[in-house]
Amino acid sequence: MTKSLASRLLVTARTHPRLGAIVDGDRRIDYAELAARVKGFAGFLHAQGLGAGERIAIVLPNCLEAVVACYGSWLAGCVAVPLNAQARGRELGAWLRHSGATLLVHEADNTEIALALAEAGVTLQRVVTGAGEEPTGGINWQDAVESAPVASAAHIFQPVATLLYTSGTTGAPKGVTLTHANVVANTDAIIEYLALTREDSAVSVLPFYYSYGASVLHTHLAAGGRLVLQPNLVFPEMVADLMERERVTGFPGVASTFSLLLDRAVLAGRDLSSLRYLTQAGGAMAPTLIKRLRNAIPQARLFVMYGQTEATARLAWLPPERLDDKPGSAGKAIRGVSIEVRDDAGASVPAGTAGEVWVRGANVMAGYWNDPAATALVLRDGWLRTGDMGHLDGEGYLYLDGRRSDMIKTGAHRVHPLDVEEVLFELPGVIDAAVVGVDEPTLGQVVKVFIVASGDPPLDANLVRAHCRRRLATYKVPRHVEFIATLPRTASGKVRRVLLTEPSAMQELQ
Repeated sequence: MTKSLASRLLVTARTHPRLGAIVDGDRRIDYAELAARVKGFAGFLHAQGLGAGERIAIVLPNCLEAVVACYGSWLAGCVAVPLNAQARGRELGAWLRHSGATLLVHEADNTEIALALAEAGVTLQRVVTGAGEEPTGGINWQDAVESAPVASAAHIFQPVATLLYTSGTTGAPKGVTLTHANVVANTDAIIEYLALTREDSAVSVLPFYYSYGASVLHTHLAAGGRLVLQPNLVFPEMVADLMERERVTGFPGVASTFSLLLDRAVLAGRDLSSLRYLTQAGGAMAPTLIKRLRNAIPQARLFVMYGQTEATARLAWLPPERLDDKPGSAGKAIRGVSIEVRDDAGASVPAGTAGEVWVRGANVMAGYWNDPAATALVLRDGWLRTGDMGHLDGEGYLYLDGRRSDMIKTGAHRVHPLDVEEVLFELPGVIDAAVVGVDEPTLGQVVKVFIVASGDPPLDANLVRAHCRRRLATYKVPRHVEFIATLPRTASGKVRRVLLTEPSAMQELQ
């Protein structure tokens, strides 16, 4: 029987109680204290009559309380449902209703909670953090974690560990159902290739409700390491300060994370010698950005990775020593995972042939929560259809060509946005960029690019098009070029391309 990571945390607390576990602003907590709070929250849940598969909604930013709520839920046999604390009430309400959550943990000053509960049409037990007084209609967080602790023997193992809601713009909520076996398998595989130990620590800016952020949390706690929490990347200089001050060994991010860090924080002259690894996932990173990052922090090994929420987090990784001879590759399968590329009929294709990426492994989800129809579309005989297009080389290294749904059809040609985006990132001054297809009467679609520019050197549409003409086939050269302040992205760092084609959404981004 697979034990949950909460059980592993209790073992670490017994064997290495004084190891640092979490740094959250001015708060520092070791494994013994973390375990005590986890057991207290689990005891509270049991005292409320909750356990055995009950869903616990956690609407918190990355903070100590979010960690305790997740692991305490697991220890009580409940299902952790981390949700985006910045989401609006309508979306939160849809998730609460869909998940069937019976208890909600949230911050006292989250003004969207009342709207979310009204939208969900439910009355939930609530635990409120950051409340100076007894919150109306809820229980104070401190009272909850100071409940009589659950004994480790009371841990009721349930197959389902967590529900993660994938990013989307339309349609019903889609809750990825991950079992404890899924989470443990993925955690152990990641620990293995990153070679994580109790000596490791990382600054985490990735939210826990996102599979990449959750994997950073779980791998470091499972290895007995230390996690330094930074709520966001609004001020990259503060993140750089934190990395230097805490002497962390790792920093995980998506492509835009590293772009912001390199463009808006001064790294030269800092002592970042403790950094031994950087990890990147959540969408392709342009070769020029990879080069800049390696030049800026040369001693750190850069792990380019690929994954999906439906596969817990990680599917493939590129060994840092192969970055130069496998440029553009998403890497090879992690331990326990098989990757195939198949044609439209579902038949496996030879190396070098493009098709859809299919994967199989112990980390592949049980399905979408209460949605057998959606599950049947992506799970076939134990294989997950990722929806990503790509090909394998002769050594089994995966190369991605973008999402099937993102492909631009212009005349008789097909254009993958990544082809154009990589060329755009070669231009000095391009901080971020995205490519979409827009309707055109003659060709069906033409290429349009959205660029976030630094202004130094100044860029204009003609310069962008001239650069693209030198590097791309004529049909890939953008017909339209638009400069905007920021790109709409999911928590995973992936561009929400559909919003770039909606005029009303674009007005909000200007």
